[in-house]
Amino acid sequence: MARIIDIGLQPAIDEYGGVAHLAAAVEDFRSVAEATSARLRGRTVWMVNSTSQGGGVAEMLPTMVALLREMGIDTQWVVIDSENPAFFDVTKRLHNLIHGTGDGGDLDGAARQCYEEANAANAAFMRDQVRDGDVVVIHDPQPMAMAGLLRKDKSIVTLWRCHIGLDSANAATDAAWSFLHPYGADYDHAVFSAPEYIPETFQHRARVIYPGINPLTSKNRFLHFHKIVGVLANSALALAPGPLVTDPYPALAQRLRRDGTFSPANVGEDIGLLSRPIVTQISRWDRLKGFEPLLGAFGEFKRSASGDLGPVDDMQRKRRQLVRLVLAGPDPASIEDDPEGLEVLRELKAAYAGLEPSLQDDIAIVTLPMASLEQNALMVNALQRASSIVVQNSIREGFGLTVAEAMWKRVPVLSNTQACGPRHQIRDHIDGCMASDPTDRKEIARLLDDMLRDVDGRAAWGRSAQRRVHRQFLVFRQLIAWLELWDEVVR
Repeated sequence: MARIIDIGLQPAIDEYGGVAHLAAAVEDFRSVAEATSARLRGRTVWMVNSTSQGGGVAEMLPTMVALLREMGIDTQWVVIDSENPAFFDVTKRLHNLIHGTGDGGDLDGAARQCYEEANAANAAFMRDQVRDGDVVVIHDPQPMAMAGLLRKDKSIVTLWRCHIGLDSANAATDAAWSFLHPYGADYDHAVFSAPEYIPETFQHRARVIYPGINPLTSKNRFLHFHKIVGVLANSALALAPGPLVTDPYPALAQRLRRDGTFSPANVGEDIGLLSRPIVTQISRWDRLKGFEPLLGAFGEFKRSASGDLGPVDDMQRKRRQLVRLVLAGPDPASIEDDPEGLEVLRELKAAYAGLEPSLQDDIAIVTLPMASLEQNALMVNALQRASSIVVQNSIREGFGLTVAEAMWKRVPVLSNTQACGPRHQIRDHIDGCMASDPTDRKEIARLLDDMLRDVDGRAAWGRSAQRRVHRQFLVFRQLIAWLELWDEVVR
């Protein structure tokens, strides 16, 4: 059954305005929100998605809801659920099909019935909450069928926000959009993360709104050096260099061992986050995130480091020797709408088991606990800040806020031009580097070597990346775009 989410305590607008380099963005947001709030008075804006934790959507919504409420716009966040586990199997298939992978041949039978029954059960809850005149924003395919069910007896504005997509069409995408097509007519407008993602169904009633990060959340706020050390040590991601004021976290980061088990990440040899060059990818455990190709590319890099990558000075030789790869993601059991996570992690464990022991020592596959969302966010923040390079090797990527998060922290990012979302964020050799193929191990190995060698370039890319996020990918710019859309549709 659907439930209304308590967003907890969030930073107030004045806290953002008190940060010198955020003040102008905050004032722009205030100006637009004050004008729009009068038009939305008496209406509630409902944000509806399928999970309260894990992934960019669940991370964005608390900030959006809190800022809108503070500006006088009544906003609620609802998360749907289903007692039938097959529902999330169906929606995960839809997710993969929209990204261009998988087989959609049998989606029209029992799958559609399962999908519609789950949406009907959740719409029944919403029907008691929603009033005439409200604005309902449905996020992604999981609850898409709800709009038509609610509009049967409610005079409401309905918007579909799709966070995923593919910049080309194939049999898989055709199957996904064919399945979802009957529900598209029930929406007044749609929003996508890139123009390439807009399907024919929404060609003349869609716009692009880039997702945005919150610069003051635990995941993105500035961390002093002592705080970084404390977070890494308290979460078991690093050995404590000395006594700490704070206590270890109740739930610790777990690292994959050679025998296939997981144990606290600082047991045995330290990963080296405080002393070594570190290449990091942090994502949900999803085949489309490109974890396994990155693992193979790093192996190619380490094996070739002695000669195939060209002549080097002593410093670069040391970097090649000491650099380590960290592949991190949430505890997969904690992600409500992603039953595939455990399976993907098992595949990654098998690939790791096939590596030579010396290479296994230089790779840390880490699960981050979700028992405390704040502590999880701090772990991600500290991991990114401790990294020399952050990688987003996605084969497909709706947008990839992990890219913007690293860019905000002035860490250069390596991604690829096949992933549409990252290429809307990263300008090659301006904000980071872009490979042409996320599965080309030799190309990724060469780019890792080039980036590690170019210390001055990495610093310049990091500065440029932070400026780009400031202009394009902060939550204030995202909310202004939403307010402008709501102002139009409620007229």
